Amino acid sequence: MEKGFVFLDEAIHGIRWDAKYATWDNFTGKPVNGYEANRIVASIELAEALQQAKEHAALLGYGLLIWDAYRPQRAVDCFVRWSAQPENNLTKKKHYPHLVREEMLAMGYVATQSSHSRGSAVDLTIYHLDTGNMVPMGSDFDFMDERSHHSSTAVSAAESEHRRTLRSIMEHCGFDAYENEWWHYLLKEEPYPDCYFDFPIG
Repeated sequence: MEKGFVFLDEAIHGIRWDAKYATWDNFTGKPVNGYEANRIVASIELAEALQQAKEHAALLGYGLLIWDAYRPQRAVDCFVRWSAQPENNLTKKKHYPHLVREEMLAMGYVATQSSHSRGSAVDLTIYHLDTGNMVPMGSDFDFMDERSHHSSTAVSAAESEHRRTLRSIMEHCGFDAYENEWWHYLLKEEPYPDCYFDFPIG
């Protein structure tokens, strides 16, 4: 583990997670380079901010489910290579039904560098603490479509309100939202704004 980084399950008691890129359930259709264990890694500063967000969410009756935080550069490189490969339709229907794979770089859904690799970004959602049920958000994680935008009119009023609730929690605790992905948040005060790390998760 790189100095200054922690496993979230060790840093935040009771945090819930599902590291999608360590599984077959992601837009590439297989585990991604650098994800050697189904665990979430984050910078210490990000973990501290997420602890605050977890506590704030609990006051509203919600818990946090984390999908991704620190992302090795080798995983980002894997995404770029994947986006240039011929379409096999394995994950298209679920993750990018209205998008041509080779357009992903130009449209910003895949990038050659990611704030995740700086240890400053997190992908997450909320669930009901009393039931454990996920809160409907109108689209799945990594659904590459305008439906995932915060401003989307294709989701219900209730789903829009749920997105605003998550956004309020995160912004209250020092994060900025990313307009095109309702699940993606960036720590305002990044500890490593110019560093792109590549140590594996495992």
